[in-house]
Amino acid sequence: MSDTLSAPKSPHAPDPDPEAPAPTDLGDVDDARIENADFSNRRHLGSSLRRVELHLCRLTGAELAEATWTDVTVTDCRLDLTGMRHARLERIVFRDCNLDEIELAGAHLKDVLFERCRLRAASLVGATSERIELVGCDLEGLDGVEVLRGARMRWSDVVENAALFARAVGIELVEDE
Repeated sequence: MSDTLSAPKSPHAPDPDPEAPAPTDLGDVDDARIENADFSNRRHLGSSLRRVELHLCRLTGAELAEATWTDVTVTDCRLDLTGMRHARLERIVFRDCNLDEIELAGAHLKDVLFERCRLRAASLVGATSERIELVGCDLEGLDGVEVLRGARMRWSDVVENAALFARAVGIELVEDE
């Protein structure tokens, strides 16, 4: 269950070595900024990202099960169809990302902000969360919505996703007469 007392903690910024070459994969990466990279359909099981910024990257269909991401900011990226089962995500920001059908089953999310992201048909089944926030996100068809218990959301976002939340608690929706 989420801790409802405070907003998610922000990620620590990377301190990249200006002499180091840009990473070419998502195996184990520390202190890096990665832009315009294509990691689609690659497998990096159990990989680790620490103090990393991903911008305008494509990870469609990537397999990142059991990954550990700490202090990561992901902006304007595609992670649709990405498998992150049993991943550990701590101090993460997803901003303006396509996360449609992302698989986060069994993942642990701590201090995670989803801002203006698409999470259509994403799976959070069996995931756990602490201090997560969703701002302006499309949650249509989200599976495992109970993981959002205690999450922070704007009232307008709650109203927009009311049907999803109603179905999650077993409310039968009927047409107005």
